[in-house]
Amino acid sequence: MISGHTKLIAHLGVPTESFKAPMIYNPYFADRDIDVCVMPMGCEAADFPAFLPLVFRLTNIAGALITMPHKVSVVDLLDEVSTTVKVCGACNAVKRDAGGRLIGDMFDGEGFVRGVEHKGRSFAGASVIVVGAGGVGSAIAASAAKAGATRLAVTDARAASAERLATNLKAHYPTLTVETETRDPAGFDIAVNATPMGMTPGDPLPMDLTHVDRSTFIGEVVMKAEETPFLAAARAKGCSTQIGTDMLFEQIPAYLEFFDLPSTTPDDLRRLAKIKY
Repeated sequence: MISGHTKLIAHLGVPTESFKAPMIYNPYFADRDIDVCVMPMGCEAADFPAFLPLVFRLTNIAGALITMPHKVSVVDLLDEVSTTVKVCGACNAVKRDAGGRLIGDMFDGEGFVRGVEHKGRSFAGASVIVVGAGGVGSAIAASAAKAGATRLAVTDARAASAERLATNLKAHYPTLTVETETRDPAGFDIAVNATPMGMTPGDPLPMDLTHVDRSTFIGEVVMKAEETPFLAAARAKGCSTQIGTDMLFEQIPAYLEFFDLPSTTPDDLRRLAKIKY
């Protein structure tokens, strides 16, 4: 039940129809009798710079989840950001401190890495390819490097985005081998789709799986369906996979701590979640 006492976590992005976080957070809050609600708010890119400060003028705001297409643009609107945000140039969580300053952090990459490692794959010493160097792709690349990957390929339809990410990775991880030219997952231990390809019927696959080895672990960030065409193609090749929503379940405990709310485990969140596609 939402009342005048309820604290609000704004979920900012567009299109809201693909949002899954409210169906994970809100059942957990209800189960634990935590008077907080995650509310989707569809905000177009042109309106976002003016809208974000107004959201944080609300007296009952607890924080904001930031998703596409705002993860990169939000960084310049904040007063303080974490080291991870500085590396990947993107942010997906914002809160207001006691002095009214807006503080940002990024948990997409941490959630993705935790999910893969909980499935028995390690990033330590691994070769990783990430297709998509926007907010989520940059975060996954940064977290893969932090977790010990030794070779990292990052590509994007916008070459400048991939080059910028590669420069940041090399600055913070000077021993890391970084490539920006290949989209072929053959020869990599872990391959990640961090593009929106798969959200719209008829989208092409983000990378060609023709020559991928069955030992390659394939990860997805698209959450519009549990099995995207990319994951279906990967499973047909015999590859182990991670669905898009796993990244959410794994990062939510870190989000809750960031918002100074009682935390939990990914398994507890999965038990309570009411996800619909």
